[in-house]
Parts: sequence; C-alpha cells; structure tokens
Amino acid sequence: MVANNKSTIVGLLLLFAFLLQFFFNIEWTWLFNLQQGELYKRWSGLLLAVLIVMQWVLTLTRVVKKWRSYAMTMQNIHKWLGALSPLVFYIHSMSMGYGYLLLLSYIFFSNALLGYLNLDVIKSSSEALFKGWMITHVALSIVITIMMVFHITMVFYYK
Repeated sequence: MVANNKSTIVGLLLLFAFLLQFFFNIEWTWLFNLQQGELYKRWSGLLLAVLIVMQWVLTLTRVVKKWRSYAMTMQNIHKWLGALSPLVFYIHSMSMGYGYLLLLSYIFFSNALLGYLNLDVIKSSSEALFKGWMITHVALSIVITIMMVFHITMVFYYK
C-alpha cells in the first residue's frame, strides 16, 4: 500500500490533522485572524473552488475522446489534489461552519475519505463494488459542486 498509494497516506494524515485541530479547538491565531478578512476569505475560497473544479478534469479526460490519453496522468493529479484538499480547506477555514456549510464540510470530507479508500487501496476487483464506489464518489462530488456554487452565490449576494 505504501509504495503505490502515497497520496492516500498523505490525504489520511491531513484529514486526521484537520479533524484533530477541529475537535480539540487548536488554532493558529495568525491564520484565524487572516481568515476573518474578506479579501483573504475570497482568495482562499477561490483556491478551494479551483481545486474542486480541477477535480472534474479527470471526468473530462475520460469522456472527451481527444483527451483520453491524459486520463492516467490526470488520475494521479486527481488523487494528489484530493490528498491535499484538507490542507486547502484548512487554509480557507479552520472550522466546518454551521447549517449548510457544516453539511457541505461533512460531504466534502466524506468524499475525500472515500477517494482515499479507492479500489487501488482496498485491492478489490469486484465490478459491483467499483460501480457502487464510483457512483457514490461522483454523486457526492456533484452535491459538493452544487453546494459550492450556492455558497459562492450567497457570499457575493449578501456582501
């Protein structure tokens, strides 16, 4: 597992670190103060939004015939972006928010965890498991994207 799934290990460590700081309320004051500023929120939010949008490039490389030759390279990039996603989330916000933002955070981290535990990691060749895993991962990704767009809309509508 270690040699072929370094992104999974990094992702699990970063997810664990995020959850640890969240549940034990560990804060870096300088980062917390940065996160209170509107300009910082927007730029760090843009970084997180770009990461989420970039994750959809893997789908494009699988669907667009001309881009299929890039699918394996993009799959590796997809895994590493997913692995780094808790860090990018942390840069944007140390907390998971309230209401729909809490739901968005739960879905975001659940989908990241699901991505870390992909079929390369669990070593299964079951077609039913693959289809179930893929449908769940993509469905959660769609929900995350819709909620992200809603969040961005609310942020700019009410500011």
